[in-house]
Amino acid sequence: MSHDHDDASYYVPGDLGKFGEIGENASELAKKFFDWYGAVFADGALSAREKSLIALAVAHAIQCPYCIDAYSQGALEKGADLDQMTEAVHVAAAIRGGASLVHGVQMRKHATKISM
Repeated sequence: MSHDHDDASYYVPGDLGKFGEIGENASELAKKFFDWYGAVFADGALSAREKSLIALAVAHAIQCPYCIDAYSQGALEKGADLDQMTEAVHVAAAIRGGASLVHGVQMRKHATKISM
């Protein structure tokens, strides 16, 4: 198995620039995705800057390093500052933390049931 990089990491930042290659064997599907994707991030009810901050938060929630790189750059390019970006990451963290905690309700119900 040959690699075009020397480090052993699965994540190679330069690969983000190759994203368009995903359409090489499914060009019609890729075109539909990229057209839709572009429309999603255009100004609408939400500004492109607001959407970039949402995308940055989601990128952290799903823990996609390519997305974190892309949406960090995008947020800055669209006028967000580091305070806003950091706050967006905290929103993602709060949702992830709350989602873990709320599942404690399931744990408590299950533990109570099997303890009876």
